[in-house]
Amino acid sequence: MSGSGDLFLADCPARLAVELIADKWTVVVLAGLSEGPVRHGELVALIGGISRKVLTQTLRRLEAHGLVRRHAYAEAPPRVEYELTPLGATLIDPIQALTEWAKANGDAVLDALDTAPEKPADRG
Repeated sequence: MSGSGDLFLADCPARLAVELIADKWTVVVLAGLSEGPVRHGELVALIGGISRKVLTQTLRRLEAHGLVRRHAYAEAPPRVEYELTPLGATLIDPIQALTEWAKANGDAVLDALDTAPEKPADRG
């Protein structure tokens, strides 16, 4: 690929990766797993605002893309934990950088939103 704009062509792996991490819950779930293995219910409580169904879908998508590992223990009652794979762990530093940016600039973003003239909902 010749230019940096090529990164976002439809058939480029980088575009798939960006679309994956741009999902509403992906970064939050990855951050929730950043301290080590976590059970599903613990992750729901830690994140807040996510349904069990959406969390399950997000975890499955992240597992399919090699970012999260699911480990089911042969116990009664069954116990399942989720953890970052080495590939998933490579996203923690970028997520922390985004978190710091959000802390530093969140008020400015909200202020801009409050002072922006009303726009149509679909700016397509």
